[in-house]
Amino acid sequence: MPEFKLDPDMQVLVVDDSDIMRAIIISHLKKIGVANVKEAFNGKKALSVLEEHEGRMDLIISDWNMPGMQGIDFLKEIRKDEKYKDVPFLMVTAEKTMAHVVTAVKAGVTEFLPKPFTAEMLESKIKRIFKT
Repeated sequence: MPEFKLDPDMQVLVVDDSDIMRAIIISHLKKIGVANVKEAFNGKKALSVLEEHEGRMDLIISDWNMPGMQGIDFLKEIRKDEKYKDVPFLMVTAEKTMAHVVTAVKAGVTEFLPKPFTAEMLESKIKRIFKT
């Protein structure tokens, strides 16, 4: 089976208040061919990053629980904007209740990845998002 690689020109935004978690996700993204990764420690900073990069983002991977602006609020905010309404959004979270899943689905999440997760699980979700 050929090794999974994403478009090397795609841009990904990783949003998590944990430096370690961002580093883990970014490391794995690089292994599957993504070189253009931006990062933010909460939803407010992520909104600034999106603005700085003029809205060009091909995938957003965000934690749910963060100080300042939670991932779910960040998701709701960007889904209001025409530029981001169709950008794939992968919610990475320890929140696994059905209520959280329903809230995220209603807000426009593309995929859910429960913590803890493996590199293979992350890759599988990304493959699903891009249907490869």
